[in-house]
Amino acid sequence: MSSDPFIADISRHIWNTKYRFRDGETIHDRTIEDTWRRIARSLASVEKQENAAWEQRFYEALAGFRFLPGGRIQAGAGTNRRVTLFNCFVMGVVEDSLDGIFDALKEGALTMQQGGGVGYDFSTLRPRGTAAKSVGALASGPVSFMQIWDSMCATLLSTGARRGAMMATLRCDHPDIEAFIDAKRDTHLLRHFNLSVLVSDDFMEAVRHDQDWALVFPVENDVATEGQILRRRWSSHAEPVSCRVYQTLRARDLWNKLMRATYEYAEPGVLFIDRINRLNNLWYREHISATNPCGEIPLPPYGACDLGSINLTAFVHDPFTPQARLDLEGIEATAAVAVRMMDNVIDLSQFPLPRQREQAQGSRHIGLGFTGLANVLIMLGRHYGEESARDLAADIMRRICLRAYRTSVELAREKGAFPFLDKDKYLAGEFVPTLPEDIRRGIGEHGIRNSHLTAIAPTGTISLLANNISSGLEPVYDFCHTRKVLELDGSYTEHELMDYAFRLWRERGGKEQLPREFVSARDLPPETHLAMQAALQPYVDNSISKTINIPADFAFENFKNIYELAYDRKLKGCTTFRPNPVTGHVLRGNNEPSDISSHCCTVEREAD
Repeated sequence: MSSDPFIADISRHIWNTKYRFRDGETIHDRTIEDTWRRIARSLASVEKQENAAWEQRFYEALAGFRFLPGGRIQAGAGTNRRVTLFNCFVMGVVEDSLDGIFDALKEGALTMQQGGGVGYDFSTLRPRGTAAKSVGALASGPVSFMQIWDSMCATLLSTGARRGAMMATLRCDHPDIEAFIDAKRDTHLLRHFNLSVLVSDDFMEAVRHDQDWALVFPVENDVATEGQILRRRWSSHAEPVSCRVYQTLRARDLWNKLMRATYEYAEPGVLFIDRINRLNNLWYREHISATNPCGEIPLPPYGACDLGSINLTAFVHDPFTPQARLDLEGIEATAAVAVRMMDNVIDLSQFPLPRQREQAQGSRHIGLGFTGLANVLIMLGRHYGEESARDLAADIMRRICLRAYRTSVELAREKGAFPFLDKDKYLAGEFVPTLPEDIRRGIGEHGIRNSHLTAIAPTGTISLLANNISSGLEPVYDFCHTRKVLELDGSYTEHELMDYAFRLWRERGGKEQLPREFVSARDLPPETHLAMQAALQPYVDNSISKTINIPADFAFENFKNIYELAYDRKLKGCTTFRPNPVTGHVLRGNNEPSDISSHCCTVEREAD
């Protein structure tokens, strides 16, 4: 077996362009081992004792791509650069004034300058056509102002091998929701944004019962004026406020408009925001209305996502044989080390804004997950679409979750609990009571170091780094395909990729006829994608980034029920991608035509 950890050219390319530490012509990371050592040494420097021992344990977790920290950690740790080690942030409330809007824009620019993606809830901006009495003008609406953010992002990050990622959300009862849904029909607008609609339980009930749905916005100073007035809890308000009804329409018509948009150009996605807030471990102090750009970390204003993924393929023994097995104990041990590493990131990282530091250090929020699931299932002879595969995936995530929580309790005993902890309220949330009694007892006695611990990110870039393993919990897109990748000079090149499990199968003498477990995303019905996501959600206290790949010829009549099924499955959100003339292809199979545009979540803009 070669000592070179890179078996795929794309992996070396990703390391060289995104994670290798260099200053101009001076190269500090001669090898990927140097990168691992740099990260391990930097994260161990936070430890108050036994730094060398922790550095070695951290290095061993990183070696062989066993644990893959978030991309900002890999790129920034130990470089002494003025960068954040957090992949993404949810920004502060966008105040409904010109000063407030441009203050929020500045904060976003400063955050993206240091390498962080940003998420915003634009529901606080008054609808288009509303009178701005102080200046005698009419408001242009949230979608119009989002274009300023889009231009800022394009200008600030116009070169280099990483683009800026942004998430924009809007409530399903905002008067401009239809304009928001249609915003990306134009191929030139909002290209740097992912869009998601904040869908409430009340709206889903109205859709189910074919009821009317009111589009509303808070009245100034919470004083009722002309027109029908309703009380709603609005973004940025701690209590319900008076809202004026701007329009009433059929909920089902609005839902169908949303479904048609995501069918035709893959956006917006949907966030089931009431469920997100109910299951939030910090329900007693936070109200969430936005997420990081790929949706796996719902966050309050100024919240940050500290991500890492365990590479499951590194724990498979004797693949493609009757003796094939997964080292579950090794996964659990790696999870314990990973939690400590990610917790140290919070103390080591710089922050673009003081309020981001305050929030991160107050909650010590992390998101540990896995990647490579589909490859592991193939290597173990299991079909992604069958119950045995879901059972194994759920067991893996359960073990990671429980080990992460137990480790965080021990870290609280050693280093102290997160400052925002209110034990009684934390233990009374909806997620924590589902944990085993010993964990709940430990929290009661010692507290817990991190408010949240688990998430499943898309891992597009770091999965390419780890020799093109399958991403996150996604099925394999295709076993041989082409992917567009951004170069250091800002240009795109296409790379021919071979799936990790497929390469290993061929190298071990696999025949041309693939076994049935070699199933790709397009071979699986949408219900199978949702079933896998639903199997894992009980063990994920943040959320799951999952894109359901839909064939171009999939009928709309069959498509439009997918998001309702996601809601019924108790998921926190749903995203689909169907190749189309507006957004083209993210990836392209070898028998598919090329295109000139791509979906907003290309590889350089995922939570890498």
